[in-house]
Amino acid sequence: VYSLIIRDHRFQPAEITIPAGKKVKLLVENQDATPEEFESHSLNREKVIAGKSKATIYIGPLSPGKYPYFGEFNAATAQGSIIAK
Repeated sequence: VYSLIIRDHRFQPAEITIPAGKKVKLLVENQDATPEEFESHSLNREKVIAGKSKATIYIGPLSPGKYPYFGEFNAATAQGSIIAK
């Protein structure tokens, strides 16, 4: 299980490294009062996380590489990437 926190319209940590070739569980906790959307075209994932709530997103198995994601509602600040090694 990998944890990702949304706080002040930013993803923390901004980069997560996961093992390539394995399916992983990403637990996203939105600590802001407003909703945010975890979106990634390269991961083919889109999920709205309500304010002050948590969501689980399954990703992988992935080939080695860098997979960017962003927050649809605060795209200027809410950005990050998943690195599969």
